[in-house]
Amino acid sequence: MRSSYSPEDVTLLLKDITGLVEPQSTEEREKLIQAGKHYCEMLPIEYKPSEKYMQIYDELVKVFAEKNANAIGVLADQIMKAKGNNVVLVSLARAGIPIGILLKHYISFKYNVDVPHYSISIIRGRGIDKNAMKFLLDNYNAEDLLFVDGWTGKGAINHQLEEALVDYPRVSKDLAVIADPAGVAKYYGTREDLLIPSCCLNSTISGLISRTFLRDDIIGADDFHGAVYYGELKDNDLSYAFINAIEKHFKKETTFKGVDFEDTGLDEAKKIAKEYNIHDINLVKPSIGEATRVLLRRVPWKVLISDKCKDDIDVAHIIRLAEEKNVPVEYTKLTHYKAVGLIKEMADA
Repeated sequence: MRSSYSPEDVTLLLKDITGLVEPQSTEEREKLIQAGKHYCEMLPIEYKPSEKYMQIYDELVKVFAEKNANAIGVLADQIMKAKGNNVVLVSLARAGIPIGILLKHYISFKYNVDVPHYSISIIRGRGIDKNAMKFLLDNYNAEDLLFVDGWTGKGAINHQLEEALVDYPRVSKDLAVIADPAGVAKYYGTREDLLIPSCCLNSTISGLISRTFLRDDIIGADDFHGAVYYGELKDNDLSYAFINAIEKHFKKETTFKGVDFEDTGLDEAKKIAKEYNIHDINLVKPSIGEATRVLLRRVPWKVLISDKCKDDIDVAHIIRLAEEKNVPVEYTKLTHYKAVGLIKEMADA
């Protein structure tokens, strides 16, 4: 699989399907998803950010690089303590890939150990890529694998991972993330709903690859799950600019603040669904990362922002995107999250 990442930083266990899938508009995909077609059988047209949005993104990187670097360090320390020098980082494509690279670099920086890093696909409702898992287990000890992602929303991928790994009893079901506002990950850099700047963009911050794809007319029984390489976007590629901006703030001493929640993020998402009369919990997307993705890739009807952070810079890009897409913003009391995206039920559209 091609990408703009260096092969020394990550091996992508994905099938290159560039040119084989016609991307579809957000509205078209949303209607098909809500009519029962799985999101992994389609690809979105990549959103081209406005100049104003990119100015906000640049500012976010400056403001949040140090906090992200600290969270990476905290997470890397937990990983090394739990797994040791033989750990194999397995990031979940695609949001997990830049996080896996940052962890690999931090472990090299602090521990002087070069750990392997692979990326594989896991798809909600379809499970983990079994061919990629076979490759990993043919080459490494099951106990050394550790799955890495960017953040938790409601914890759906955590649950998906637990389900998928029933078939692999020696592989740890634990997930490592930078930010765990849902309160479900075993290893986390922070429980704050931290803005991770890589959530603000799509392929141009993820090695120019698409989200992962699975449809049996294109992905054969022995293939890895697929992805597209967007070579035409190479002039807009910020994948390494993002990584370099965080790495500049790496320190060997880190600060960890643990938080114990009284409930989980899923409990809060269920309360929101009830309050806004939403019948499908999948249409409630909590966390800065998920709310951003909803505005970039789905059709939201409203965005909720915590009334405690309405003027905070970490939600500025969400407010900007909502303005550009004419999506109302409501300020309300939120416990786990700073932002929540609510997806429109297309039957109402």
